[in-house]
Amino acid sequence: MDKIPMTRAGHTALETELKTLKSEERPAIIRAISEAREHGDLSENAEYHSAREKQSFIEGRIKELEGILSLAEVIDPKTLSGAIKFGATVTVVDEDTDEEKTWQIVGEHEANIEKGLLNVKSPIARALIGKEEGDSVEVRTPGGDKAYEILKITYV
Repeated sequence: MDKIPMTRAGHTALETELKTLKSEERPAIIRAISEAREHGDLSENAEYHSAREKQSFIEGRIKELEGILSLAEVIDPKTLSGAIKFGATVTVVDEDTDEEKTWQIVGEHEANIEKGLLNVKSPIARALIGKEEGDSVEVRTPGGDKAYEILKITYV
């Protein structure tokens, strides 16, 4: 299996979610199932079926997180420099609208575009990787073609 690149912050967030699921969510759902069983006939017990469904989701997410974390390759952007690569924080300007945007290129499991965390596998990130400050990139996105000029590259 291929390693899954991620930042320290992304790795820590996934570890925290896993710990919460195992230490809080799992015991709570076990108690809920136990309480629902005490209400009698399970075939018509909506609380029981709902709790079992939630338990299935939690167990699936635990397995997924354990798999991701076992393959994680934590990359510290502070040790990097130069052209854009994984972990870079990039400020660009849209050449059509003059709107500035700043993104950090991160692993797919920690990406969140609203927080400025850009999936390394996204069309924009793939277009940016390997470029330098001052370069222009053309990106074919689901919303149409975009042109960006790279203003600043930092590794923090």
